[in-house]
Amino acid sequence: MLTRTLFLALAAGLFPLTACTGGGAAPLSAEEQAKGIVPVTVTTKSGSHVFKAEPAKTPAEQQRGLMFRTDLTDTSAMLFWPYPAEGGGPREASFWMKDTPTALDLIFIRPDGTIARIGRGEPFDETPVVSGEPVGAVLEVKAGVAAMTGMAEGDKVSWPGGPA
Repeated sequence: MLTRTLFLALAAGLFPLTACTGGGAAPLSAEEQAKGIVPVTVTTKSGSHVFKAEPAKTPAEQQRGLMFRTDLTDTSAMLFWPYPAEGGGPREASFWMKDTPTALDLIFIRPDGTIARIGRGEPFDETPVVSGEPVGAVLEVKAGVAAMTGMAEGDKVSWPGGPA
């Protein structure tokens, strides 16, 4: 009985398997558009996954990142683009988790829009998480989301105005 109930709940969409598969997140609300939220699509072997990314364009925004944040969902993200904010990029990226209470997956993105590396930052850890090669953007998502969606090196990342 429980198996049948669970099957019916899944079929009805009451318990989605992932929050960001099969074409992605819901369209941006007016409030999200006003905040400048950017839809970022990661195309993996399992399909397209859309994230609602807060832009971090200035040096101050990129330095602050997701510090002090505890409100991330499986479709939340922060997009560091262009990286580095002060220009002169692409270059090797190095991030740390000082003052960041939420574990994060750091997706390092090459200038052509492909994933160079996926790193993990643990809460409050000051150990650098590095890209290993020059990158043009970095996407931060809640830890575990990269694995949940099947992200891998070489997958394509795109957003309006980003790499073609």
